[in-house]
Amino acid sequence: MSGGRTYDGFVPGRYPIDAYGNGGFRFADMSHRGSILILPSGIRAWPVSSVAEITVESLAPVFAEAEEIEFFLLGTGVDVAALPESLRLQFRERRIGLDVMQSGAAARTYNILLAENRKVAAALIAVP
Repeated sequence: MSGGRTYDGFVPGRYPIDAYGNGGFRFADMSHRGSILILPSGIRAWPVSSVAEITVESLAPVFAEAEEIEFFLLGTGVDVAALPESLRLQFRERRIGLDVMQSGAAARTYNILLAENRKVAAALIAVP
């Protein structure tokens, strides 16, 4: 990922995803290698590289902001993968809509919902 400043950690605010691929993302005139969580409070690095690594603990920042999220997009990388029912239940209990899709589709959908000023959040696993 090239262009702009390098991102490492957390940037407050809501920003569209400008680009994805090459193992990372570009947003807010910054680039980041690796996966990201996009929350109402801002965008943060997410130490997850596969669906198998997604746990209640890795999603804790999402659940901490649940009252500000109506819809959550989970980008599972290049391929769509099923999320275990136990994790799906965590979203239902918090009344957060959940959609699982490829990371590219999730980034594009996030940008549309963000432009509509919806209460959307996302977790995007980086793709090569």
